Amino acid sequence: MSELASFHDVRFPLAVSFGATGGPERRNEIITLTSGREKRNARFSQSRHHYDAGTGVRSLRDLHVVLAFFEARRGSLHAFRFRDPFDMKSCRPDETLSFLDQKIGTGDGTAVRFKLVKAYGEGEDVYLRNISRPDTAALTVAVNAIPLSTSVDFHFDEQTGEVVFQIAPSPGAAITAGYEFDVPVRFDTDRMSVSLTAFKAGQIPTIPLIEVQL
Repeated sequence: MSELASFHDVRFPLAVSFGATGGPERRNEIITLTSGREKRNARFSQSRHHYDAGTGVRSLRDLHVVLAFFEARRGSLHAFRFRDPFDMKSCRPDETLSFLDQKIGTGDGTAVRFKLVKAYGEGEDVYLRNISRPDTAALTVAVNAIPLSTSVDFHFDEQTGEVVFQIAPSPGAAITAGYEFDVPVRFDTDRMSVSLTAFKAGQIPTIPLIEVQL
């Protein structure tokens, strides 16, 4: 048995990840009743993201970096950080981060822990995605639109995915956050098939990655 942790706090090569393809997956059960109507049930409360980073390999250097990364993770054994090229910020991709981007809770004068989430949709249809691996250097938090100081007023607990305040926000206080984030993934294969197409160019037909829950 490996003595290494099941999650390695390292990021998949950015130059390759920005050329990746992929997105979220939902698992729903759909049963057609005798009346012709459907009964639908969501098997996953959270979507699960799949990626193929093979499309991001554009040079022999990229090829070597990915192979080294694969070996260091022991194939699918250890999870790691992956920067989703399509969804990696608390705001839209073309916007600038703000500590007002996402509402993560409302103070009650007692609670000091608030889950870091990203909202998709509005009202009753809103989906709150748990964000477990933010870039803590870019994480900003505010209470009632007043930005706080990292490490002095709050810190991020990676074990629980929560923002932890030193002092509980007052009752009714709006708690918001802005951040960049990575997706925890692992290789969805234990075999890497490599094809050299030229002296200084390489290709890996597919590098399947799958999101994991931490």
